[in-house]
Amino acid sequence: MWRNRRHVHATGRLGHTLLLDPGDFRMRVHHHLALAVSLALLGGCAQSPTDDATTTVETAAPAPASDAATAWLADVEAIAAAGDNAGRRNAIEQQLKSLGLAWTGETFESEHGPGQNLIAEVSGDASAPLLLLGAHSDRVGEGKGATDNASGSAVVLALAERFKQQPLANHRVSIAFWDQEERGLLGAHAYVAKGGPAPAQYVNFDVFGWGDTVWMMTPDPAHPLVGASQSAANAAGLHLSAGEQYPPTDHRAFLKAGWPAVSYSLVGQDEIGAILAAYAGTKPETTPKVMHVIHSERDTLAQLDANAAASGIDAIEAALRQWDANAAAGAAATATGSD
Repeated sequence: MWRNRRHVHATGRLGHTLLLDPGDFRMRVHHHLALAVSLALLGGCAQSPTDDATTTVETAAPAPASDAATAWLADVEAIAAAGDNAGRRNAIEQQLKSLGLAWTGETFESEHGPGQNLIAEVSGDASAPLLLLGAHSDRVGEGKGATDNASGSAVVLALAERFKQQPLANHRVSIAFWDQEERGLLGAHAYVAKGGPAPAQYVNFDVFGWGDTVWMMTPDPAHPLVGASQSAANAAGLHLSAGEQYPPTDHRAFLKAGWPAVSYSLVGQDEIGAILAAYAGTKPETTPKVMHVIHSERDTLAQLDANAAASGIDAIEAALRQWDANAAAGAAATATGSD
């Protein structure tokens, strides 16, 4: 996640399509959930970084306290347990199958070799504006990529389940899992280069594993999703930090094309300033947890707080439903004013 390397040109081409029998109920694949919970409970203190910046000491995360937290952690575990990025995509495909969703594998070529994005339609009328939810599925070589970014992929799966069960009134919903984000956002760029389809709104998820703050990247502070996210975060007992300053991830490919995009993370409120300082090249006094965990051997299930993630997912779902309803109200007001 949060890449800062130069983008490399990638072109996309349509790959194979897999069709599955739809189902109205979810039979999620809980790969050794007991092991996941044990790992979460055993999350000990993080090792000190090699520099002399003070590092926040991590405490063990609580066990999942709800079905939503348990399901999210199980999805993260299934993805993180894979030995390579192809295995991570396969784990996601299994979860899509359990949701009764058909997916398309869109392949592309880059200087790093072939890649594959996974795209699935979730719900809604085909003529409705598109809400696209996405997260990158790939990881770097170190660690398990649990935080970066099995956590975000599992958020997309959770929202897909909810929007399949109760579709939005005014938007159709599709989901995407991007490959080669860690190589320079290449999967997202390939989707854009192929021509989309362009969404009415793209919503990205990257690093969604703990903390008390929904961190929202938005280029427009007056974006309707900002107010909806603030209300939803308040209701969930969370903070919202919204603004343009945010580490680079897949939303940038959409913004570069002129397509509306925002991105969400879930972190500690006290981490954000230090994260931005680190990306600006300033050494923070305290190394934030996220910078200590991602792209390292510490990126494992032990770092995650499934209960915080479940609260964050509740907030995002509520925000998107409010945004969807407000979009219809705004369109109706515009139509009335033009009469």
